[in-house]
Amino acid sequence: MRVHVPAMVPPGSARTTGNAEGSRDNSLGEFLRACRSRLTPADVGLGTGGRRRRVEGLRRQEVAVLAHVSADYYSRLEQGRERNPSPRITESLSRALRLVPESRSRLFRLAGLNPNLRPDTARRQVHPELLHTMEASHRAAAYVLSPCLDIMAANAHARALLSPLCGPGAADDADAVGPDQNLLRILFTHPGARSYFTEWPPAAAGSLHTLRLNALRLPQNTDIADLVADLSAESADFARRWDGDETFGLDRAYRSVVHPAAGHIELSYRVHGVAAAPGQHLLIGVPAPGSRSAEAFTYLAAMGGQQP
Repeated sequence: MRVHVPAMVPPGSARTTGNAEGSRDNSLGEFLRACRSRLTPADVGLGTGGRRRRVEGLRRQEVAVLAHVSADYYSRLEQGRERNPSPRITESLSRALRLVPESRSRLFRLAGLNPNLRPDTARRQVHPELLHTMEASHRAAAYVLSPCLDIMAANAHARALLSPLCGPGAADDADAVGPDQNLLRILFTHPGARSYFTEWPPAAAGSLHTLRLNALRLPQNTDIADLVADLSAESADFARRWDGDETFGLDRAYRSVVHPAAGHIELSYRVHGVAAAPGQHLLIGVPAPGSRSAEAFTYLAAMGGQQP
């Protein structure tokens, strides 16, 4: 039985009165339902397979996919069984439902949150020492992972390398790091992950091992609990492996990939962390000098990760 662990409210973003104080109306759920009923699949870039729908608007499952939450969790929001989504989830719902600023503010207020406090970008939360080292790694693919393995920041080489998995904009914008750019979510739910990572088993094992360690070291980090709950519901393979005991380090996890534009690339990785930012890891991957991987890596960086 899946249990959702509500995210903690960050300092300075105290919830407002209303639903958070125990009101039993379902204004939040009704608002979400009204917003999705006004959108069509075409509005959000989804296809219908040419089939006509009986009911206008998006389905719950479609909103859940767009917002990167489980369908069960989103259903509980609409039904009023869950009333206090975290600021991160509320912002993700706002984007998924294409809300204008006024509607976004209303959504935040209904969720019991201050609409004027936007979540900081992931890049600004990276420890300065890790960010400096990442930006100084001009000939390497360097990116910083959060405790729940979100890509918090990435240099140009890393964005080019990961562009087939991280979606539009990842190769162009240093701050284009969204909920869909979680390495575990990519590994277990992206349809191209097992062909992209030629050593998928150690990539999955290394990521799981790191997340387990972070969960033990950071028991108050609710992003980890939310991710585990969501992926356990979405992927039976993840749920089975989560309770396993495979152990690989992150330095082995992502060393061999097949990029659609550059072909097979092998990188050797080093992993860095700082005591002041527990759970954050900087991964720096470099190809062997003079190798075919080095040539492909240089070509890929020049192309910005895009297929010619």
